[in-house]
Amino acid sequence: MRRADHRASFSDGSEGSTCVEVAATPTTLHLRESDIPDTRLTTTPSAVAQLLAGIRSGALGS
Repeated sequence: MRRADHRASFSDGSEGSTCVEVAATPTTLHLRESDIPDTRLTTTPSAVAQLLAGIRSGALGS
């Protein structure tokens, strides 16, 4: 299955070399930084949802 990377709406703009790109399949998310395209983080939507919930609730703060 071919994935299409989508660039984050928030990036440094001009060169486009410092932004996060996301590609999704039905069961996984593939994240990478555009300046290191050969390195990808693969995770699940559930894990990202749990991370975001922890950040929003302050549970991950120091």
